[in-house]
Amino acid sequence: MFSQIRRTSKVLALVGVCALALTACAGRNKDKPIIQTQQRPVDLLYNTGAAKLDQRQWVDAVQYFHEVERQYPYSEWSRRAILLTAYAHYQGNAYDDAREDADRFISLYPGNASAAYAYYLKAICYFEQIIDVGRDQAATEQALAALREVVRRYPTTEYATDAKLKIDMVNDQLAGKEMAVGRYYLRDGQPLAAIGRFRTVIDKYQTTSDTPEALFRLVESYLTVGLTEEAKRNAAVLGFNYPGDRWYTDAYNLMQGRGLKPQIVPVKAKHTGGIRLPSLPSLRGKAIKPPTT
Repeated sequence: MFSQIRRTSKVLALVGVCALALTACAGRNKDKPIIQTQQRPVDLLYNTGAAKLDQRQWVDAVQYFHEVERQYPYSEWSRRAILLTAYAHYQGNAYDDAREDADRFISLYPGNASAAYAYYLKAICYFEQIIDVGRDQAATEQALAALREVVRRYPTTEYATDAKLKIDMVNDQLAGKEMAVGRYYLRDGQPLAAIGRFRTVIDKYQTTSDTPEALFRLVESYLTVGLTEEAKRNAAVLGFNYPGDRWYTDAYNLMQGRGLKPQIVPVKAKHTGGIRLPSLPSLRGKAIKPPTT
């Protein structure tokens, strides 16, 4: 895909490839450059880097694209090379480097059509650093802000379409974090602290699959602190929106056990808490490939 760029004559290409092969054999020491610094034809350097991308040799690809930038700065080739360097770093899980490359592209070419991809790739780098809900979610918040920026700036692009899907997943992640903390507080005998967490799910992440359980936990928490009317109100919301969800069946039984009978009788219990999105790890490495023009 990346190597479909016009080439120099066969003789020039053959000479260039032989020269690169001789200079590359010095070893693949991490601290040494793969290629030397003498001038090479730009399309040969670029095409070799593109071939390394196709071969999934991310470090080698970065070296060749860096040479394109060094030897032909501010050229069209250099502009393309920056974006492909960012993509190679991303594929090699060097997320900080990929974001720096993307920021450099945006700084140099803010009005270029490919800037949309640079913003998108930055967001994906944050997205792929999201960790499980039991740990700090700083990267999750950064991913959400960056994904929203893509949608705001480039709403009609394929990048915005992918970003919207990932925003739903990020919201599910953040809601899951609030639920995990809320459950902990409830088990620890701190129902008021738990209520704050469950209310956050309802107020900020009500379209996620955690909403039915959050409503049930609010019923449970309010009954624990003796706020019967609040418990009844949340049970009514749960029953109205999710009458067939098992969390409403649990809330209905809990209310009946306290001598309270909600007006809505549960239907056959099943999970209706929204569509379950793919797990975050299943979408790792699934970023859209960069443009080649």
